[in-house]
Amino acid sequence: MCHAFLADSTFHDLLFRFDQDLAASVQAQGCRCGGVLHSARYPRKPRGVPRPVLGPAYETRLSFCCAQDGCRRRTTPPSVRFLGRRVYLAAVVVLASVMVCGLTAKRLAQLQDRFQVSVRTLRRWRQWWQTAFVGSAFWRHAKGRLRPPVDVVDLPASLLNRFTAEDEPSKLVQLLCFLSPLSMASCVG
Repeated sequence: MCHAFLADSTFHDLLFRFDQDLAASVQAQGCRCGGVLHSARYPRKPRGVPRPVLGPAYETRLSFCCAQDGCRRRTTPPSVRFLGRRVYLAAVVVLASVMVCGLTAKRLAQLQDRFQVSVRTLRRWRQWWQTAFVGSAFWRHAKGRLRPPVDVVDLPASLLNRFTAEDEPSKLVQLLCFLSPLSMASCVG
């Protein structure tokens, strides 16, 4: 999979618009206590893509706080840009993890150069896909909708290949939307 589109700010603008739509939906539902949700963004310093490509929208994570006295519960909507508390962007985690399969010295050097990610981190991501992800409640529920079953040995590549968009960036967007529930702290392993 080519990753050149990660250097295109329009791709990241599209992901931000997806996040805005997800956030608007969560805000419209309000808090579980019945209170109104107000913006309570928190700072992020995402890695894997140069900051000028991302723009200021990527410096914060969309989130809300209940306005009801006594509640003040934080509600963070799903995201296609971030994967839980990971510092690397979700797109980078997915693409680098796809490229790790069949890792050669040349590919390793390319990954380190392109995404500024260490070998240790790449191995940790690979381990996460093989253990925590496949053991998560999210995956146990989601895999039942995929026929034939996805080959877990080749995750996330085997999952990415299930999406039918005509180009690679669109397939990645479809996968990020599918994985967006994992962006919430309660779902990430």
